[in-house]
Amino acid sequence: MWYLMIEALVALFLLVFIVWWTLPSKKKTPPVKALPEKKDDQGVE
Repeated sequence: MWYLMIEALVALFLLVFIVWWTLPSKKKTPPVKALPEKKDDQGVE
């Protein structure tokens, strides 16, 4: 009986570890600024 409990805990630990390992790391990167819109100054009046 104890063997099954230990095996279940090891399987749960491995599952949690694999999910944690594959999650993307949250690095603090500056946000990408949008390019300013170009105004069309060619006779639009």
